[in-house]
Amino acid sequence: MSQTQVIDGVTLHLGSPETSAGQWIGQQEVLMQLLACWLVVDDSDLPLTPRLVGTPGIGKTTLAIAGARHRQQELYIYQCTADTRPEDLLVTPVLSENGRIAYHASPLVTAMLRGGICILDEGNRMNEKSWASLAPLLDHRRYVESIVAGVTIRADREFRCAVTMNEDESTYEIPDYIQSRLQPTLTLGHPDRQEELAILRYHLPFADQQMLSLTVDFLQQAHELNLDFSARDGINVLRFAIKRLAQQEGHPLATDAVWREAIERCLGEEAIDLASLAERRKRSLGGDHVPMGLGDFFFSPDDPLHPDHNEDDNEDEDDEF
Repeated sequence: MSQTQVIDGVTLHLGSPETSAGQWIGQQEVLMQLLACWLVVDDSDLPLTPRLVGTPGIGKTTLAIAGARHRQQELYIYQCTADTRPEDLLVTPVLSENGRIAYHASPLVTAMLRGGICILDEGNRMNEKSWASLAPLLDHRRYVESIVAGVTIRADREFRCAVTMNEDESTYEIPDYIQSRLQPTLTLGHPDRQEELAILRYHLPFADQQMLSLTVDFLQQAHELNLDFSARDGINVLRFAIKRLAQQEGHPLATDAVWREAIERCLGEEAIDLASLAERRKRSLGGDHVPMGLGDFFFSPDDPLHPDHNEDDNEDEDDEF
């Protein structure tokens, strides 16, 4: 496997592919949708670059990894951040031992040249300037321009890409001209009970059945209450609980007590009572209450001078007809 590639006289040092396993459990429909995005059905057809959207820890990156493994292509992952610069995304100059500048291709550019798959992880943490450098890659042109190296880099026909995006407040708004290039949007939902149990067993085959059941029940209740605790959270809780149990040789702790401690340490004390947590968050978001108007501060709802009083009378008159 060549570690360098020459483009217009410039030598690019390529990166290494990601080798981690990506077992996708359940929700087969969204996996098939991802694979459909990467299909090419005609010589004039082009692959799509989908957005994989969902809450943190729900499995977006794992889904993309599984898709790459299914296609049996090299996989490269680039972790996007608020500090990502265009040259970070493409080609970075590095001072070599002999004092010369060596040009290192990013995981994205390496995937482009090798005909692999690149996952832009947490893409909506990246600023517009960096996204702008990818605009020609994400449409029919399929190339990028590295100002640092002074070369235009064209993507291999087998190159594929996907972007994962978290649904939280610590992200940037993606520009419309980029969003129109990142289609379709594939939204990941929480797994059902059997799927979640299978996910935990896959990652923690040594976990006690009682611990597994406690964790799955906790996660399923959280999903029902629209709380964003994910399978990743469950795995972390289980790992800590199992380690604490192993640590207590000769001084055994009750499984329930260890599991409760793990919940508090991993997710916070408020996670112990999910119903109360859900109610507090609902109230903090305004709940189902209608916002108060100016008239509410001066008149009671039954006062004839209240702004809505006449509207109620009019509704009653309309009912008479």
